[in-house]
Amino acid sequence: MRALLVANPAATTTTRGVRNVLVRALSSELKVDVVETEHRGHARELAAEAAGDGVDVDVVVTLGGDGTVNEAVNGLLSGGPGPDVPMLAVVPGGSTNVFARALGLSRDPVEATSEILDALRAARSRLVSLGTASARTHAPEDTGDPAAGPVASGAARTTDDWTERRWFVFAAGMGFDADVIARVEALRAKGRRSSGSLYVRSGVNAFVLGADRRRPPMTLEVPGEPPVDGLFLALLSNVSPWTYLGARPVNPSPEASFDTGLDVFAMGRMGVARMLHHVRQTMAARPDARGRGVHRWHDLPEATLTSVRPQGWQLDGDHLGTATGLRVRSIPEALRVVV
Repeated sequence: MRALLVANPAATTTTRGVRNVLVRALSSELKVDVVETEHRGHARELAAEAAGDGVDVDVVVTLGGDGTVNEAVNGLLSGGPGPDVPMLAVVPGGSTNVFARALGLSRDPVEATSEILDALRAARSRLVSLGTASARTHAPEDTGDPAAGPVASGAARTTDDWTERRWFVFAAGMGFDADVIARVEALRAKGRRSSGSLYVRSGVNAFVLGADRRRPPMTLEVPGEPPVDGLFLALLSNVSPWTYLGARPVNPSPEASFDTGLDVFAMGRMGVARMLHHVRQTMAARPDARGRGVHRWHDLPEATLTSVRPQGWQLDGDHLGTATGLRVRSIPEALRVVV
């Protein structure tokens, strides 16, 4: 089998020495081409080339975090799902590695590589459902709201323009969670290391200082039900747990699965005490967050979010700018994964 290893040299928990060990292990069983990513979006470009007509690549292996996985998936599925799309194998190299952990792979990259090779020898793989998302961009100057942030890079600046459909592997979100991610990314750009404590502090600051929880701007529409408005957070999950604080899972949608549609966890206006109560519920041994201001749905084929003010949005933990709408859909059996 021929494999393309897409390695992110900036991955949080991977060194060049570890990468060399993994390459030697993979090369013992596969014909491996190794390429390091050089800029944002490079993994998508490389995976799209691997999935192109006439290219003889059987499996694309990512070595990096969830952002690298997301880019590779968008490249592999740039022409849509199909039997000729190369398989994906994921070696965890980031700080969180939600997708790899959802597949049941070891958190240690060397052990995960061994598990992947065992699966390839046994011809063991599975089809997983994924999500797609399109955002309706809305330029700040069109809103009259000076507090609105910038639109995503390259996005059109009209009031009713939907971005190109993008794939996500484990989560999409709009509102509070995207605000937290934006704060973390800004701190990392200044040299801070990604960690659970960094996310906690950013989340506390976003909740206490943010205005949207007091004036929730979002409305959610799901098939067959009346719209739910007054939301400041909307998280759409394709797997469970949604994320981790170190080794501890955060699980707002415990029924989410690669074998079902999307699960939604949304919150309306609430104070600090009730927010902390619901956070504790999502981190309990048997997570089941419920109560006033909490809204949950399971196994949805699609959902639409709209907002009266531009809100941040994110896919798989990457902040993608601001928008006034987000359309998401579940695509069953979208990609074959080595596991």
